[in-house]
Amino acid sequence: MSHARTRANFTLDWKDRFVMKKSRLVALSAAPLASVLLFAGCAGAGSGSMPSMEHGEGMPPSASSSLVEAEFNASDSMFAMMMIPHHQQAVEMSDMVLAKSGVDQRVRELAQQIKDAQAPEIELMQSWLEDWGMPHAGGMDGMDMGDGMMSDDDMAALEAAEGAEAARLFLEQMITHHEGAIEMAQAEMSQGRHPDVIALAQTIADAQTAEIALMRALLTQL
Repeated sequence: MSHARTRANFTLDWKDRFVMKKSRLVALSAAPLASVLLFAGCAGAGSGSMPSMEHGEGMPPSASSSLVEAEFNASDSMFAMMMIPHHQQAVEMSDMVLAKSGVDQRVRELAQQIKDAQAPEIELMQSWLEDWGMPHAGGMDGMDMGDGMMSDDDMAALEAAEGAEAARLFLEQMITHHEGAIEMAQAEMSQGRHPDVIALAQTIADAQTAEIALMRALLTQL
């Protein structure tokens, strides 16, 4: 599908840009995830820069602070930290469906499309966190059902389902999952600072909105 190719091309473009930028990024000290969560709750809509940042070597403190402030804020880092496990669960759900027999081919193609788009986006967001000296997301413990995440029982139900029931359950669960991702993306677009993170959030919102429409249509046809 065209929007899947667009997402893949976007990911490659931004990854190439970050390889070129890597040598000139400001060195950032690692901050514990708990500190980042606390700061994100206090930062508001994109105000301030991340704490515990070192000045670049040979750079005046004021210039270094301005560069860091322009690079990213709490919303940008939290978006990446939370979207990584969110994408990882979507990939896991897609793998479950792809491993089953008797699933409608259109649903299988959608599952493959989701996996192909979101796996590179995970790598991209991980590279941002590494460049910023921030920890990767430490799993899904910080996420609740309001993020569209599936519970252990939800995942077990999908794992146990077969054939048409598996296809139906996958579509219903992924619609909820996508809706949560779109809410996260919209928050980043309104509160984030880094242009590349905001652009990825826009891409996720656009592509997953289209996929929700497709999944709802498929549910009427199974």
